[in-house]
Amino acid sequence: MEDEAVNDNRADALTRAAACGDLLRVQSLLESGTDPNETNSFHRTAIQVMKLGNPKLAELLLLYGADPNVPDPTTNTYPVHDAAREGFLDTLQVLVRGGACLDQCDRWGQLPIDVALYPNQLRNLLDQGCQTQSH
Repeated sequence: MEDEAVNDNRADALTRAAACGDLLRVQSLLESGTDPNETNSFHRTAIQVMKLGNPKLAELLLLYGADPNVPDPTTNTYPVHDAAREGFLDTLQVLVRGGACLDQCDRWGQLPIDVALYPNQLRNLLDQGCQTQSH
């Protein structure tokens, strides 16, 4: 039970740091063994709540094994939906290179391209080799 509480605290610390874009704190937590796929007390992982405007943060989380294909438990959106919707194309590209799928629908049946702030730029990324991957 004590190990579970420690893991919960570490997951909360990691998701807080990721949401704030605190790259050094995220790196420190990952280096000390925090699981990047552990959910916080709100049932979300660090990559789901990370500061989207920081592609280096996405790279770091992916380097340590974060799964970019875990849907939000409420909306069934994926990190690629969030990055596309907010227009963070650099982060979106990092996520796709890290294995994120662009062919997963959210709760409303929408793909990332459907919610993209810049759909033409997203199509250009796909044309330039940032391809979807199937599971």
